[in-house]
Amino acid sequence: MAELADSEPDDGREQRTEPVGLALHAATGMRQTVPALIAAAFVLRDQGAWLLAIVPLAFLILGATLAVVWLQWRRLTYRIGEQDIRVESGVLSRAARSVPYERIQDVSLEQGLLARMFGLVEVRFETGAGGKDELKLSFVREVEGERLREVVRSRKESESTPDEVPQGEAATDARPLFAMGPRRIFTFGVFEFSLAVVAIVAGAAQQLDFLLPFDIWDFDRWEERLAGPGSWLSGLGSTAKIVGGALAVASFIALGVTTGLIRTVLREWGFVLDRTDKGFRRRRGLLTRTDVVMPAHRVQALQFRTGLIRRRFGWHGLKFVSLAQDAGAASHDVAPFARWNELAPIAQAAGFAMPTEGLDWHRASGRYRFDSALLAAAIGVIVAFAVFASLTVTEAASPLFALAPLVLGGVLSLWQWRLWRFERHAIDGTWLYARRGWLAPRTDVASRVKLHSAEIAQGPIARRRGYATLHLGLAGGTLELAGIPLARAQTLRDEILDSTCTQDFSQLG
Repeated sequence: MAELADSEPDDGREQRTEPVGLALHAATGMRQTVPALIAAAFVLRDQGAWLLAIVPLAFLILGATLAVVWLQWRRLTYRIGEQDIRVESGVLSRAARSVPYERIQDVSLEQGLLARMFGLVEVRFETGAGGKDELKLSFVREVEGERLREVVRSRKESESTPDEVPQGEAATDARPLFAMGPRRIFTFGVFEFSLAVVAIVAGAAQQLDFLLPFDIWDFDRWEERLAGPGSWLSGLGSTAKIVGGALAVASFIALGVTTGLIRTVLREWGFVLDRTDKGFRRRRGLLTRTDVVMPAHRVQALQFRTGLIRRRFGWHGLKFVSLAQDAGAASHDVAPFARWNELAPIAQAAGFAMPTEGLDWHRASGRYRFDSALLAAAIGVIVAFAVFASLTVTEAASPLFALAPLVLGGVLSLWQWRLWRFERHAIDGTWLYARRGWLAPRTDVASRVKLHSAEIAQGPIARRRGYATLHLGLAGGTLELAGIPLARAQTLRDEILDSTCTQDFSQLG
């Protein structure tokens, strides 16, 4: 991002976003129209004069889009006041939104590919309500975006945080904590298996089926089309068919790995995490560049994550749980792919402790896991009986298909046993630790004084069997301890409430 200007424009006056951003808004509007024009041209390809009508129609849509975008830009103004930010917008009906600085949890800057070419950024003011950004300015110059972020932070934290620095010094006094180079990012991408491209292609084929020569979901048509070209395969024996199937599976895996690699490179390219006097600053992205600064005192909890395969190679990830829940960024990736020893400085900079095996770990109640396994097996038996009865009446298939629900029920029962071995929790004088999951293990570390509430919940079976689930209130996230003995749940609740009741939350920020 660009450095801040030496002089700050006068606040309190109405300002507009950059006129150059009109081109970006128009491009966004046309991007939604172009597919429809292409489809119309394909349908009218044999209609002669009607096809020529697409050209003036495209220019008409472009002109209308530019006119609407210009009116919206002309009628949108923002003002930086002493107590709040005010944005007025609307062409036919005016709307004025005002957000006090104390309600703004975070200010992030985002740059798409076109925005970076023009030197523009989108400023997002994230609050703690509404499920979305309360305010968003698209687009302003990079220097103006940096200035807005620093103005909001300085006015918001001037009375509550002692670590304020002069405007513009957050970017220059940065202390690097973590970064990922190209080699690390490509390694990360290999583990990010994704079949998103398959879902996208399938969805496009479903919506644009009128453009295809035949119904791709008609397997009889596929069999007819492959009967000729693939007839030679039937004469090569079972070995060739197995090899062909293996190649198909390998192609499927290669597609998933490639898709995950591309998505990871686009999202994580140039990943840098710095510790500044204003908080943690994270920058990443190849096509869309994001720049987020999160104050350290707003970190509510840590989430350590890994996977079944990546943990065998020593790779872990770390997320911050923050108050900026409304923007979908309640958990900020601060080290998505790192070694365990690389996470310790980040946790220390946030003021949190790392989980260790030396803690007094406790598992869930054995009765809770037994009841969960028994319930899974019972559901499998009931479904198997229903499938067996329907197949016997209709004689549509072999009754052996009823074994599938039984096998699934058995697998789910074994799954509960595995979870009993891996899921556990611990508490000390300052922190609460909770481990969950097996295939994708996750460890949460929360400060006892930042937990807002503690609730014990019991269903009818849990009341008879003597266990409960402890729900803990955490700003920006959720935390629960399921199936622990009732006496243990009551003890934890009392200890946590003792910590929260002695803390003045107005001093936490």
